[in-house]
Amino acid sequence: MEEINLKDLFSYMLSKIFIIIIAIVIFLIGGVVYRECFKTPLYESYTTIILTKVNDSTNVETGITQNDITLNQKLVSTYREIIRSKRILDKVIKDLELDISVDDLMNRISVTNKEDTELIRISVVDEDSETAQNIVTRVSKVFADEIVRIYNIENISTIDYASASDVPYNINVAKETVISVLLGAFLGCAIVFVMFYFDTTVKSVEEIERKLELPILGSVPRSHTRSRSKGGSN
Repeated sequence: MEEINLKDLFSYMLSKIFIIIIAIVIFLIGGVVYRECFKTPLYESYTTIILTKVNDSTNVETGITQNDITLNQKLVSTYREIIRSKRILDKVIKDLELDISVDDLMNRISVTNKEDTELIRISVVDEDSETAQNIVTRVSKVFADEIVRIYNIENISTIDYASASDVPYNINVAKETVISVLLGAFLGCAIVFVMFYFDTTVKSVEEIERKLELPILGSVPRSHTRSRSKGGSN
């Protein structure tokens, strides 16, 4: 493989900088067109609930015990699955009269919790911010009611109430612009590199000496004067 002189490559790229600029502009325009015409804005709304002291009809009102904390931590994983269960989502769809399937709603809901805590975050994504807010609010309410029926305990309290977002969570103009610039610059540099690699013309006296390994005794400078035509003026 022929050795590539980095100095020559850098000089060549500078001479072809317009190709890199054109590639960057194309990617920037493509990013704007995709964002405005093909990318659907999605809005996220979330609520945070916490598993608190277990209350039932047989317990006397006391403070939170270690048993309550241990039980709640064990229930977190189970509660996460119950939130996204058909039992909960089917009731939410009926209550809000949503024209979607259970599977579709399940794909819009994410349930996470911070490790070693009793905090559970329920997030809903939708094309309409108010719909996302209504869904997540209803999911948390139905879930709390169903837990009472399933376990006969009340240990759920809301920390953060859902709100409608004005900013789409899946659109970040600054980030997308930087990505477009980097991709355009990379493609432009790749094109120029390929052009440089397959360019067999000699560009300087030093290149001749390097390739032939022979000293250059002299060179003829390029003439910038126009040759006189035959029969020119005296």
